[in-house]
Amino acid sequence: MDMSPYWVMMGMILVLTPIICWLFSFNQRSTCVPMNKIFTEIGDKRYYIHIFGYLAIFIWKKVTDGLNEPIKTTTGHYTDWVHGFEGELVLTIQNTFQHAVLTDFLNFHYLFIYLFLIYVTTIYYIYTGERDLADKVTLNYLLIYMLAVPYYLFFNVEVTSAYIPGMDALLYQDSWYTAFYASHDPLDNCVPSLHIAIPFGMLALNWLHMRENGIILKEWKHRRYHQFIFWNTILFAFTILYLGIHWIIDIPLGMLIGGIGALFIHHIQPRLRNGFGATFKGFTRAKAGRHAVVEGIIVLLMIGAMMGSMTYQAETLDDRVSMRLGPGDTNIDIIQEMNYGDEATFTLTNLDEDYSLEVIIVELNEVAHNMGEDGIIWTDLEPQAVSIAPGETHSFLINQHKYWHLAVVHLNDSAEGVVEAHISVDYSVEDRVTRSLIMSMPSLWITGWVLHRLGRLKWEGRSWIDSTPSHAWAATGESE
Repeated sequence: MDMSPYWVMMGMILVLTPIICWLFSFNQRSTCVPMNKIFTEIGDKRYYIHIFGYLAIFIWKKVTDGLNEPIKTTTGHYTDWVHGFEGELVLTIQNTFQHAVLTDFLNFHYLFIYLFLIYVTTIYYIYTGERDLADKVTLNYLLIYMLAVPYYLFFNVEVTSAYIPGMDALLYQDSWYTAFYASHDPLDNCVPSLHIAIPFGMLALNWLHMRENGIILKEWKHRRYHQFIFWNTILFAFTILYLGIHWIIDIPLGMLIGGIGALFIHHIQPRLRNGFGATFKGFTRAKAGRHAVVEGIIVLLMIGAMMGSMTYQAETLDDRVSMRLGPGDTNIDIIQEMNYGDEATFTLTNLDEDYSLEVIIVELNEVAHNMGEDGIIWTDLEPQAVSIAPGETHSFLINQHKYWHLAVVHLNDSAEGVVEAHISVDYSVEDRVTRSLIMSMPSLWITGWVLHRLGRLKWEGRSWIDSTPSHAWAATGESE
């Protein structure tokens, strides 16, 4: 049995971590933590808390992913808006550069470097004695994922390869990656792109750290590692478009989420560990009331936007196009694993007036046996497929627990033009909206807190990068 790409990549990262840390820190040996004292350093500076933080986000992600698919029957998606705004430029990018070697390289880069930046960056800053930056880049991963939750749950956008006819889902065409990605990526977590948000957050945290400490990049001892993050972020921007995953708008929105997370972390971390006293020092009842009012108003406005979105979707959901196929296209939709006794109903409506669609529900691990160099081999699946005539609707009941399934949708080569379909997957999961709102609250509050903090700094005449806790402002005086 093949090992998961995740564990193969993590094994490589584990082996390479000491080498990478050594290579990027050869100019700062005097400040590096000796390897025989690394565990003492972890204990003395409480870095074990960071490990618990990573475990916490795994649980948070699992809960969120469990809601992501079921809530779509309520929240719908906004892929048609994004497609109408930017057209099919990403298809031009893929067609211009598509090559088997480039695809293999970018598939590897997409997963390996993403995991590398998440885990190794924390280790690198621990190794080089940068306690504050180690704190910040760890929080960067934890909080940026939290920030993205309401956008994933309430403003779904399908991947480009499911909506643009002729666009290949290159990320899902390698059988080794397919099962891993399909069970970790519901194909609608486009906005924002975490492959942009997380490394951009790291770059923003580095920049804020340098600015506040009067350091210029060319003289910073971590300049080479910062540049390593920068160039890989640029490559991520190309990769997510080329592989048939993200839309162009996902890049600036990812930067926005990364920027909000970086600002929150930059301003909150000094309260936690920078010698300004207890975490809640200076936090009076009056101050708590002001925070509650200002940030509460922002949170309520954002909740109102999410509720308005659901109301709009409820009125238009049945007419909204979920998938678009061109002649010969084979697209997939994911049906997540279910607990014992649960079931899901996959329903597809063929919105075309002339051509039929072929559909089959396949258990995820079986798909790898029906894949070639160019993805799913439709001729292997065709004998079991169901034909859905123009204008007709067909439903499939899935009641196998603990299995992921793919709905494979195919349009014959003989068809002309684009055929559209409406898809819904109804899970036996109750109270999806309330739980989704609860999972979204940290994101909404963090956004409100950042806006409130920036406003307070401006009103006090202080720099927006000043991370001094407000109870210490009187002692530090006015900033320039």
